[in-house]
Amino acid sequence: MIRKAFRVIVRGTVQGVGFRPFIYRLASRLGYSGFVRNIGEGVEIYLEKEDGQLEEFLESLKNEAPPLARIEGVDYQPVEPLGRSGFEIDRSSQEKSFVFISPDIATCQDCLQEIEDPEERRYRYPFTNCTNCGPRYTIVRQLPYDRRQTTMSGFRMCRDCRREYQDPLDRRYHAQPIACPRCGPELSLLEARTGRKLTGGLEQAVRLIRQGKVLAVKGLGGFHLVCLATDQKAIKRLRQIKRRQTKPLALMARDLKTVRKYAQLNPDEKSWLTSPARPIVLLKKKRELPGIAPFIDTVGIMLPYTPLHHLLLKDLPLIVATSSNRKDAPIIKDDSLVSPGLCDYILTHNREIAMRADDSVIKVVNGKPVFLRRARGFVPFPQAVPESLQNPVQILAVGGELKNTISIYKNGYIITSQFLGDLDDYENFRYFEETLNHLKKLFSFRPELVVSDLHPDFWSTRYARNLKIPHLQVQHHFAHSLAPLIEHQLPPGEKFLGVSWDGFGYGDDGQAWGGEFLLADYDGYERYAHFDYVPLPGGDVAAREPWRMALSHLYRAFGENFPCLRPLASIPESRLRPVRLMIERKINSPLTSSAGRLFDAVAYICGLAPARVEYEAEAPSRLEAAASRVRSKRNQGYSFSVRRDSRPYRVDFSQTIDELVLDLKKKVRPELAAWKFHLTLVQLILEMAVLARKEHGLNRVVLTGGVFLNRLLTEQTERVLMKNGFEVLRPVFYSPGDESLSLGQIAYALNRVKKGEL
Repeated sequence: MIRKAFRVIVRGTVQGVGFRPFIYRLASRLGYSGFVRNIGEGVEIYLEKEDGQLEEFLESLKNEAPPLARIEGVDYQPVEPLGRSGFEIDRSSQEKSFVFISPDIATCQDCLQEIEDPEERRYRYPFTNCTNCGPRYTIVRQLPYDRRQTTMSGFRMCRDCRREYQDPLDRRYHAQPIACPRCGPELSLLEARTGRKLTGGLEQAVRLIRQGKVLAVKGLGGFHLVCLATDQKAIKRLRQIKRRQTKPLALMARDLKTVRKYAQLNPDEKSWLTSPARPIVLLKKKRELPGIAPFIDTVGIMLPYTPLHHLLLKDLPLIVATSSNRKDAPIIKDDSLVSPGLCDYILTHNREIAMRADDSVIKVVNGKPVFLRRARGFVPFPQAVPESLQNPVQILAVGGELKNTISIYKNGYIITSQFLGDLDDYENFRYFEETLNHLKKLFSFRPELVVSDLHPDFWSTRYARNLKIPHLQVQHHFAHSLAPLIEHQLPPGEKFLGVSWDGFGYGDDGQAWGGEFLLADYDGYERYAHFDYVPLPGGDVAAREPWRMALSHLYRAFGENFPCLRPLASIPESRLRPVRLMIERKINSPLTSSAGRLFDAVAYICGLAPARVEYEAEAPSRLEAAASRVRSKRNQGYSFSVRRDSRPYRVDFSQTIDELVLDLKKKVRPELAAWKFHLTLVQLILEMAVLARKEHGLNRVVLTGGVFLNRLLTEQTERVLMKNGFEVLRPVFYSPGDESLSLGQIAYALNRVKKGEL
């Protein structure tokens, strides 16, 4: 028989995830000799066998890979046989390249069984993990990914852990965070005010939570503030601590039975809730939990994702688990920053957090996720770039001002950071710099080109200018529209209609854009149509006070004799009159085409939003919740007009506001008015898509921007467009909001570099 040999290279997230032991077992089972080792670009496998064929090996490689592995590509070629006997795991190559790191992953079933079994040596041990689960991104300081480069470096393995670590057939083979009660991290329970260490640890923490205390609990990427979800006094106190009166609080439930007690759960939502990433999933409420998510119809719930969480929830079926940070600041990761005023007690441990990361938040729309926040469990998964856009230049994109992320490009892949928050907060800007430095170290990244938003005064733009390397700027909504193209692996060539709706983006004309229809491709865009400009009285303050935009749209629709509806009657004349004069005299009232501000206006006119909101998108969220209670298929939307006398076309909502006011005067329920408003926008998108197909032959529609975090709008628009024969793209593993700007910025830069324009 002829002896055959092959060299196989596997690229992707294949280091630190139990991949080499998997290959060892697979090759041994199939009778191959040879070796497997880590190399700079992934994993190298040498296979040798009498009359050997690769088909069964490659099929098993794809179907049986470890749960944390993410295979991006497999290359193989025949080579000369070396005459190896047996299969071995060889020492890793020292070459440096672009190696991927797994995100932090929820505790696997095998580890759960161990912490629940009194006969196991890791019984009730809160830091149990293996190659299939546990911390990764939040503990690694730099590459290569081994124990000495992580925050586990200070914990010397005991004899039993060392034996598991060195055994290729053990699921803890080269599990860098491996630990046990004898040699690993330890819990501590502290009194917040005095710092005094208490006895009882975990059991005492459970008792304190039951007594109504608020605890700061150290997790994978930072501290949670925790209290009993059914204790109204504790929830009220936690809200006072967070200075958060209406913004929803996240819950952690013991199991699916508990989830179903409080929320509706469909199969797709269940799949995401129980996935290894364990995100917070926004679910329709089944019953109201006072003080948790007021005025909206959804509640954010996650399942336990660390052994510590599982042990806490064993005796506490449902807890509040919200980020421990001051308003708009990054999540706290260090014990020293947990101030006495933040909680009553601190449940912490002595394993340092190298890189903080919030919980990811998603909702499921038409079977696919919509990310409100992409962080723990998903970062730093790589995003492959279409081959036609790949180039050797290393590119940094610094995103926008709000909901910032950083993206880096190197060797055909993009890594996007976790959610970093709003950069107008100094602590978040420091977090931005900290994260960029971390990514540089992890991926040996040295930017040769930087990309930012068009806005000259964003902190991210200023940072980009100061780097003293070639600097490219990309218009906000164009970057939004390009991001899904990269995610869906679409090469340059075909134009599309980008529907990019959000609260604010700096436009080419210096105005505040936000209700945009763009004819676009990778090369550039034309502003095909937009919401007609209306005044933004008071500038940024109008985003926090919806009544101002209500007044602006009413003034636009009715002029000086606009009706004083009941919600406006609650605004004192001493505040109403100056704002009206601002609009009339065009004083401190920049123009905006913002879709987000239109939602604010309609929510307030319908009496569904407060005069001043506490958090971003509070008014639109209340409007969506009201509309979701109706969902009548018999109703038509309101009228609107598209002015086509010149390009770009302009969408005038004066008729919409007129008919909305008429409905409310007729005592039409606000919920029905909200539903009709959503239908109006769905009809508008369809009308513009049909027009673009007629005038330009376009059949692809891309839905982006923060407005498409709205479940109702997204699911209805997607269905209507697909029913009318359109190809619809939207972000799936990235947010439609400003978190994805850095991804779109990279896309534009890649095309410019590939065309030799930079």
